[in-house]
Amino acid sequence: MNVLIRPIITEKATSKSELSNCYTFQVDPNSNKIQIKKAVEKLYNVSVDKVRTLKYGSILRTRYTKNGIQRGKSNVTKRAIVQVSDGDSIDFFNNIK
Repeated sequence: MNVLIRPIITEKATSKSELSNCYTFQVDPNSNKIQIKKAVEKLYNVSVDKVRTLKYGSILRTRYTKNGIQRGKSNVTKRAIVQVSDGDSIDFFNNIK
């Protein structure tokens, strides 16, 4: 089971990482805080102080097509905000060529 899906790189997440050493990840919706902490520590070789999670519900969407009204919904997603101890940092852009 892969706990970390991808890092979230938005303007808000980037400023939070620069100012308060917190990094945001999209994680598996069934994972808990302990699994997230172990995965980040193993993958990035940093020590994690705190993990906060946010669970986003599905979004209902309606499309009007030739065949009629199509209703659907998006998947449930979960984000984790990981606070790394002072002196440690994560660089997401070091493998870009």
